[in-house]
Amino acid sequence: MTIPAIAVVYYSGSGHTKVLADAVVTAAGSTGATAALFRVDELTEESWKFIDEADAIIFGAPTYMGTAPSAFHAFAEKTAGRWAVQKWHNKLGAGFTNAACKAGDKNSTLDYFATFGAQHGMNWINLGLLPGWKSTKGTENDLNRFGYFNGAAAQTFSDVGIEGVHPADIATAAHLGLRVAEITAIFAAGKAALGNQDLSNPNSDRELISAGA
Repeated sequence: MTIPAIAVVYYSGSGHTKVLADAVVTAAGSTGATAALFRVDELTEESWKFIDEADAIIFGAPTYMGTAPSAFHAFAEKTAGRWAVQKWHNKLGAGFTNAACKAGDKNSTLDYFATFGAQHGMNWINLGLLPGWKSTKGTENDLNRFGYFNGAAAQTFSDVGIEGVHPADIATAAHLGLRVAEITAIFAAGKAALGNQDLSNPNSDRELISAGA
């Protein structure tokens, strides 16, 4: 049986997003997948090797000023060489974010992650949940309590510690990790059945240029 590998690549400033990242990687790993957590500003050669060889990459970062913070963008720019040869072509991708405001332009960050993945030729996995807390019968404890679809979106007040991350948001992040792991298992099994052929990447034999190596 093929065991899928999932990389959770994140940045967290105050620790709130790290709580979500932990929930994502723990849930993914609970399925039997090999799941590993990587902070974008602490990547080693071994980290890059795992990410490059993973079947799926889940991106996570808080939303600052309408997008992911500069540390995540710096990571994205380091992947330019990988983009040039489409090294992550046909990997699966997903994303999660957190902001202090209930709206907070979180969808801008999720859209950015999806576009970043698309540039690498990745296939995006959505949250796969109906919106919660959308009627008087709902509560703030519902999964997907803010009604996002392109990924998991959380809200944590700026003046609380990591204990202030809402349990429903942690559970929604865990749902994302489970969903990615389940879909990745199907994807990895399909690749194994095809003999791990990369049937659609015309750049697979090109040399990885130094810009992002």
